[in-house]
Amino acid sequence: MRSAFDKLISWTGLLLAVVLLVVGGLLTWANSFIGDQVHGQLTDQGITMPSGAALEDLPKADKAALEKYADSPLDTGAEAKAFADHYILAHMNAASDGRTYEEVSGEYTQMSAEEKASADGQALAGLRQTLFMGNTLRGLLLYGYAFATIGTIAGIAAIGAYVGGVIFLVLAGIGFGHARKVKLAERGPARPLSVTV
Repeated sequence: MRSAFDKLISWTGLLLAVVLLVVGGLLTWANSFIGDQVHGQLTDQGITMPSGAALEDLPKADKAALEKYADSPLDTGAEAKAFADHYILAHMNAASDGRTYEEVSGEYTQMSAEEKASADGQALAGLRQTLFMGNTLRGLLLYGYAFATIGTIAGIAAIGAYVGGVIFLVLAGIGFGHARKVKLAERGPARPLSVTV
């Protein structure tokens, strides 16, 4: 009876090991696929991280966040986030005195046709367009960062799945060994063979 229970638990452990190893393989594939996609999509943009004079007019925190990536091609999620949050956003805030696209667009749509045609109206329309394009590019870059983060999490989860799978394999092997010992013990001591001549 005990031997059968040990075998049942061991087969369950073996099944869990197989499931975890398959899941680990799928997570490894997801990590690789996402990493390749993010790298390829960002590389296709041909953006080089700013350096030198391009960083001088930025606030200190933005400058510090970008300096470690200076002159490198923008091809990772971390670089995409830094460029979006500390370069594009800093320039958008400087151009709009900290106003958002929604605020600037609201001001513009409140204007009469005559006000829109004025020099101030045209300047506000240009700022509105600049903020719209900045928000669009920021959003796309931050999607790249989000997917890169998901890929990293998948890679970490894959390692956990592999470790869990190996542990369950070892435990299943120990369980099968124990079931065998219990089965032999349940049979009782071996009887000596009698040989007649």
